[in-house]
Amino acid sequence: MPSWGDLQSGAADLAAFGIGRLTGAPAYLATVRATGQPRVHPVAPVVAGGRLFVFMEPTSPKVRDLRERRWYALHNGVPDISGTGGEFFVSGHAILLDDPDLRTIASGAATFPIEDRWVLVELEIDEARCNGYGDVELPDPRRWKASES
Repeated sequence: MPSWGDLQSGAADLAAFGIGRLTGAPAYLATVRATGQPRVHPVAPVVAGGRLFVFMEPTSPKVRDLRERRWYALHNGVPDISGTGGEFFVSGHAILLDDPDLRTIASGAATFPIEDRWVLVELEIDEARCNGYGDVELPDPRRWKASES
């Protein structure tokens, strides 16, 4: 499945819009429980080296969800009910990583201190899209799908 770098190559303006939305305030990661029910978690995404990463506590239910089912959806937080600043969404499959070089890349780009115990996850991207409500200029294209690039 494609990486953040593929999104940047296929839709650079959409990727730039996404970085601005995902790395400001906490974003929300949706995972799928064993029962099929969704679960939502606040996260702090990190974009580095053409990849989209998230660090997680090893005991978090989201780690188990991603290890067992891999599906995720990620949406930026918005500051109000008007969606000020616009919305950005990506979905795809997650990979739990145990690569010291990738951990160094992700840790170096993080805007917060990284704990050694945290699990590093890469979010591969199947689809990305954005939406706005008149207060923000939206990129062109507003939607990118890996299978269409």
